[in-house]
Amino acid sequence: MNQFTKGYLRFSWLTLVFIYLVIIAGSVVRTSGSGMGCPDWPKCFDQYIPPTSESQLPIDYKDKYAEYRAKKIEKFSKFLTAIGFEETAQELRNDDSLLIEQDFNARKTWVEYGNRLVGFIAGNMVLILFIWTVIRYRKKRALLILTFINLILMGIEGWFGSIVVATNLVPWTITLHMFLALVIVGIHIKIIRIIRDRSYQLQPQPLFKYLFYFSVILTFIQIILGAQVRQEIDFMVFEMVDRSSWISNMEGDFYFHRSFSWLLLGVNLILLYLNKKKNYGIPTIKIIVGLLLVEFITGVLFSYANMPAFTQPVHLLAASILLGVQYFTFEYFHFKRESMIR
Repeated sequence: MNQFTKGYLRFSWLTLVFIYLVIIAGSVVRTSGSGMGCPDWPKCFDQYIPPTSESQLPIDYKDKYAEYRAKKIEKFSKFLTAIGFEETAQELRNDDSLLIEQDFNARKTWVEYGNRLVGFIAGNMVLILFIWTVIRYRKKRALLILTFINLILMGIEGWFGSIVVATNLVPWTITLHMFLALVIVGIHIKIIRIIRDRSYQLQPQPLFKYLFYFSVILTFIQIILGAQVRQEIDFMVFEMVDRSSWISNMEGDFYFHRSFSWLLLGVNLILLYLNKKKNYGIPTIKIIVGLLLVEFITGVLFSYANMPAFTQPVHLLAASILLGVQYFTFEYFHFKRESMIR
């Protein structure tokens, strides 16, 4: 009999949903160009409820927030220097474009505010889960450690969000922000697997297991390549290049990313075939292939439909869920007696 309650498990699942909502919201913010909708952090224009018109702001608000950003950049540059990234720190200090304040845009402000609100809820849910673990399940050391680590990472993610704003959306900071979110997803899925406490009588052949491990590695590589492509797009947005010309202005990363996806799909189709032939019955393999097909469809729209804005959040969400489903699939490789949630 599993010692964890249904309520604890359900809350863990709900927390995962909100973590994914943060990823979706961040992608919408990035696609809509709303990242600088709030020039400060954690408040928005120094308010808990952001303004709806420029008339609600002081006349010198641009100078005020440019000064705020300059101080934040300097603090972050000192931190980078302390950990050995002095060249990157100097680039930030010498980039005057980071101090350019955008005109107020109510739509972008509220899109970014929505992103922060979802992040606030997700962060508090991670905190509640940790407190719940301390009170009821602190003897489960692995669970206690993982919930604590995720709480710390959520705090770091929030802090780094302020750095993303302070550096005026420097592309590499946004990419690092996204990767940290995926790490949080991975750890939280491990938490859910511990709570579920399920194992199966399956004994897949080594070929199947190693091929699956290889597919996870390929997924990581593909996400890294995708992050590089997103950085190229960020530069195009900053340079105000028309969306319809983005593909023609892409460099080699985009085409390698697109070609590499065929290898990832091929490996998972082999896994799908082996899963059926050997009668393993692992349901997540079908889900993985389905998510890869979503990735292909949105990728085709990128290439041949001038990269419509709605496809970018869908593409990122499918990729992050794909990695999450792969994390869940690892539980099918354990062989102790399955237990039930009471």
